[in-house]
Amino acid sequence: MKKMIPYMLILILVFYGLPLFIKETILAMIALLCLIPLITFIVSLLYGYKQIQWIIFPFVVGYLFLPTVFLFYNESALIYTFTYGGISFVGALIGHLLKKN
Repeated sequence: MKKMIPYMLILILVFYGLPLFIKETILAMIALLCLIPLITFIVSLLYGYKQIQWIIFPFVVGYLFLPTVFLFYNESALIYTFTYGGISFVGALIGHLLKKN
């Protein structure tokens, strides 16, 4: 779990810090649909590449994003909790497979 902390901190900064600077709806949609998924994928890819126990990380990503739905967005953004968890799973899996080869 300690090895997860640097990766979690990056995602916490993105999930909780980015919405603080967004003032317009269109920017929020761009962040939710493009920027946050890209950063989540890259961080998960790196985590999967560097860590052996990568399978739990996507669940942590989902749990990290969940409170932001109620803090910054509305309940219609709940789907992104599962979406970012899925993106994280794919990224961590690819990172893990790249390390094996």
